Amino acid sequence: MSQRTERRGIHVDQSDLLCKKGCGYYGNAAWQGLCSKCWREEYQRVRQKQIQDDWALAEKLQREEEAAYASTHGQQTQSHSQASTPPQQPGHTSLGPFSKFEEKKTNEKTRKVTTVKKFFSPSSRTASKKETQEGKTPSPSISRHASFETDQVSKDFVEFLKNLQKTGREIHKQCRAFIVNMSSKKDLSADELSECVQDFYQGMADRLMSHFKGSSESVEQVMDQVEKYIMTRLYKSVFCPETTDDEKKDLATQNRIRALHWVTIQMLCVSMDEEIPEVSENVVKAITDVIEMDSKRVPRDKLACITRCSKHIFSAIRITKNEPASADDFLPALIYIVLKANPPRIQSNIQYITRFCNPSRLMTGEDGYYFTNLCCAVTFIEKLDAQSLNLSPEEFERYMSGQASPRYSSSEGDWPSSGSGPAAATNPVLVQLNHNLELLSDLSGRQETLMEAAQSLQADLLSWPETVQREIHDILDKYPLEILPCTVSAIDANNMDNENLPPPLTPQVFAG
Repeated sequence: MSQRTERRGIHVDQSDLLCKKGCGYYGNAAWQGLCSKCWREEYQRVRQKQIQDDWALAEKLQREEEAAYASTHGQQTQSHSQASTPPQQPGHTSLGPFSKFEEKKTNEKTRKVTTVKKFFSPSSRTASKKETQEGKTPSPSISRHASFETDQVSKDFVEFLKNLQKTGREIHKQCRAFIVNMSSKKDLSADELSECVQDFYQGMADRLMSHFKGSSESVEQVMDQVEKYIMTRLYKSVFCPETTDDEKKDLATQNRIRALHWVTIQMLCVSMDEEIPEVSENVVKAITDVIEMDSKRVPRDKLACITRCSKHIFSAIRITKNEPASADDFLPALIYIVLKANPPRIQSNIQYITRFCNPSRLMTGEDGYYFTNLCCAVTFIEKLDAQSLNLSPEEFERYMSGQASPRYSSSEGDWPSSGSGPAAATNPVLVQLNHNLELLSDLSGRQETLMEAAQSLQADLLSWPETVQREIHDILDKYPLEILPCTVSAIDANNMDNENLPPPLTPQVFAG
């Protein structure tokens, strides 16, 4: 089987990652393959066309209503109108619904006006006392007890802005006003919230660009801090909002990945050998990073987790192949990591980054490249079929239903026994799992043997005193103890006639 045939379901041309309009920036599946810049332009164009179509429809309905009104009332209505009311009264009556429609559209357009212009306009400095008081009064959601992370981010933001002096104070003021304004817009959809945030980013970046006189590096540093401060404060209200179906997509993707638990690294043609300790370590780190993404609040921090995960994947491939990894090697490996990790709320995190991240990060650079590949990996998993894994439809359905497993397929005749091809190999993770199970089984047998020996020793210790005591009694019964009477007498009392005894000592006197 050729390399090209093996990769037919996974290979993605790098040109497919770019914007479909050919601007050179990275596209995104959530933006229909467009970059953030082209998507905003397309969104505004479609929105403007929708408004024009609504106006055209309203005018058409107005004309039809006028015609129906005129044909229904006829001459009697006209004569009655000439006698009691001005001739233009029917026209004014028919304008009522159109006037309400026009007022509704005007209010909607006013509500969509970019808030940045209002924030930076001189009128904001000379606002009335009532408006100033309202701006200083935080909404109930902001006045809640903030977490330690939110407090720390606020302190860091203030410390960072101190270096900018007057400009820093103005930035802090505008950010706080924007947060208060966003907290009051609870009826907006996720796309509308995203539009407000992106408009604020754009207006702030333009103002900073003029202040720093074209220094993009300084503008990027300030925008990073602005994004961190704003999104940390707004995280609970804009991440996975109730107006979207992000949570439903999360559950669907999670169940889909669980159903694909049988997919092996060989089926995906991944150039990684997990038997190598360094490769296995990088795989574990990559899984940890992609899971950690859900714990971050700032879109830039979530992107950093994706970037670290991707770099660990590249390192694992490089160690396995002893050469630099290519883009064709990276995407299958990323799909494999996502399948193993099953990251929590992966769809919500992707949508959150797409909606509220600084657009310049998603259009260019390694962050944008890795994020685009992650979106492609998730899309591939959602559409994964038998052809993508070089399987027959029957085999794919059996694995999905749990009726068969690639691990036992060689003994059942599902895979060729020659050992060639990705299907004949066994998942290293399952091999390690079986090895561990065998060790545990052996250990369990040894433990049972040890417990039996311990119980036997305990029984012996309990019976030993009785055995010793019984043996003592048997010996005593066999050899009873005889105690003879004892009489006290002189040592030589019974030997008075013994001639061998020396004569008794007699006292002798020696003359002096």
